[in-house]
Amino acid sequence: MLLLTLSLQQINIEEKIQNAPNKGYEIGVFIGSMLPFVVLVLIAYLIYRYNQKKNQ
Repeated sequence: MLLLTLSLQQINIEEKIQNAPNKGYEIGVFIGSMLPFVVLVLIAYLIYRYNQKKNQ
């Protein structure tokens, strides 16, 4: 699943990091690339918990 989403995004993170003006930018690129996955996992977990409570 992760491989599929990475291939769909087609973002060259390594190139962005190499062209980064400072370390802060590198950290921002990393957080920005991981944030969508974290949000999707959080939404999936909330839906799971909602359905689990609904069935009980």
